[in-house]
Amino acid sequence: MWILLACGSAFFAGVTAVLSKCGIRHTDSTVATAWRTGVVLIMAWVMVGVSGSAGQVTGLRPETWFFLLVSGVATGASWLCYFKALQLGHVNQVAPVDKTSTVLTILLSFVVFGEPIGLWQGVGVIAIAVGTFLMLEKKPVALPAETKKGHGWFFFAMGSAVFASLTALLGKAGMQGVESNLGTALRTGVVLVMAWVMVLISGKGKQSLKVPRRDMGFLLLSGLSTGASWLCYFKALQGGPASVVVPLDKLSLLITVAFSVWVLHESLSRRAAVGLLVLTAGTLFMLLPG
Repeated sequence: MWILLACGSAFFAGVTAVLSKCGIRHTDSTVATAWRTGVVLIMAWVMVGVSGSAGQVTGLRPETWFFLLVSGVATGASWLCYFKALQLGHVNQVAPVDKTSTVLTILLSFVVFGEPIGLWQGVGVIAIAVGTFLMLEKKPVALPAETKKGHGWFFFAMGSAVFASLTALLGKAGMQGVESNLGTALRTGVVLVMAWVMVLISGKGKQSLKVPRRDMGFLLLSGLSTGASWLCYFKALQGGPASVVVPLDKLSLLITVAFSVWVLHESLSRRAAVGLLVLTAGTLFMLLPG
């Protein structure tokens, strides 16, 4: 059963990006992030209920609240960048760049915390870099004219990866005493506030009330998909070994690319396909001991 749950986690995580892309075709990325985060917050608290960790809230120390706040801001910045990147570029370009956050986290952990980088992790870092490079190719773009802005998507995708990496480091530095699902729920609350503040500051408050039904439907589905992925992942870890569950969950990138080709009709050249395989292998290498 836990194997099916791990595959379910990868599946739902994989389709999230495609659902999100479908939800921002006629909707501003900041507005989309704000609405979607509300659904994710509900799902995050469902996870807290499943794990039974809600009672820990009253025992959190002030410094823990500080790190939750700062990491929430970093998470919010990552999501805002990711949605903007999806609006400007192709899913099968943005997703691999965003996945480099794993590499950045390992490298920054080495610099900041002095954590050693094992042989397989080193091989994985190189493979992910090579795979990502192979997937960064020019594509015949079929996006609206206003979104054709050269490599703008790449900088936002890198911003997403950098802020995601900072989120992981902040969690490591100051939230060891917080159950992971509770930490995610509290951090998502900060993201929700941040997203709506960004909507108001950018003068898009009225626009947020006029989201097309089709876009709103896909945004809500992407939020539910994120929550479903978290739920499957948590239950899979309860029933099976992390050494198998984690690699299976990392295969979400393959699901994302497959659905981007099937649903969004994005092209995948032979070079990009090779890059995808190399990137996936690199991700799995990083999970090996030593």
